[in-house]
Amino acid sequence: MAVVKANAYGHGDLVISNYLNQIGIFSFAVATMEEGIRLRKSGVKGKILILGYTPAPHAKEIARYDLTQTIVDFTHAKELAKTGISLKVQIKIDTGMHRLGISPDQKEDIVSLFFQPSFSICGMYTHLCAADSLLPEDVAFSKKQIASFQRLTKELENEGISLPSLHIQSSYGILNYPGLSCDFARIGILLYGCHSQIDTTLLQPDVIPVLSLYSRIAMIREVEEGESVGYGRTYYADKKRKLAIVPIGYADGYPRSLSNRGYVLIHGKKANIVGRICMDQMIVDISSIESVRPGDRVTLIGRDGSSIIRAEELATLCGTITNEFLSRLGSRISRVFFHDGF
Repeated sequence: MAVVKANAYGHGDLVISNYLNQIGIFSFAVATMEEGIRLRKSGVKGKILILGYTPAPHAKEIARYDLTQTIVDFTHAKELAKTGISLKVQIKIDTGMHRLGISPDQKEDIVSLFFQPSFSICGMYTHLCAADSLLPEDVAFSKKQIASFQRLTKELENEGISLPSLHIQSSYGILNYPGLSCDFARIGILLYGCHSQIDTTLLQPDVIPVLSLYSRIAMIREVEEGESVGYGRTYYADKKRKLAIVPIGYADGYPRSLSNRGYVLIHGKKANIVGRICMDQMIVDISSIESVRPGDRVTLIGRDGSSIIRAEELATLCGTITNEFLSRLGSRISRVFFHDGF
């Protein structure tokens, strides 16, 4: 089940999803009804699961676009049922994250959903909230979540319920709990060739990032020793410096927190970001890089020669995870798609 919410983690949901259709993927997950409708209108085929809450008054739209709605709690289920509209649904079970879902202890309520005439129950799932950690206490908690879900499914079978499709694993569920027997795995950040952070996992597949981020040098200027650069004068030249202006900034999703600490690649060499990153531009130090000209390519994520900048590395510098870093990439950035060898 390809997770393509948040514009496919910043990659471009329409092209990604349609391409996945071409290579045989027909099960998708999004966060909102609007994301699901967007995929349908672009011609995406197969099942589209809405992972988040959709208010009951939108039941007609859910049905019209053949989307599958997650039941986020029993009250939500009653509100959806009250509309009388036939819906495809999946039941979210809260095994310990305490975000969305029905507690496994509400077995009678869960059983009743299978006899609700307006519901076609296509699946049931839970979410592991510490699957990315191999600390003993987190592993024990994840195993407790898995056991809770499996115990519920066994009890439902004993009640004569024919179980729908089951799924537990997200990306880190696959990497750290690969032995689970489920019908689907909800692959998110791993689908795009990334990890959420620089970490160690039980499985270490050789994944390759599918996204690179580039800009070009707009202009070059020199500053003298002691001169300040940028908003707030947070950078002072320790000697005469050559600087390049790069037309990309925090409005494009490149984090302002990388001011004076991030770097880019130009001609395969490192160029430090100096001064504060602006809404639409940043300034980098090219003093040690020869033959740089306006129009030269700037690599913000990806490979340039033998050097590479990984999104995980930048996310760590920002104090966040790759998921957030990539999903914030803005609509002003042109996305150019190509494939090699598929």
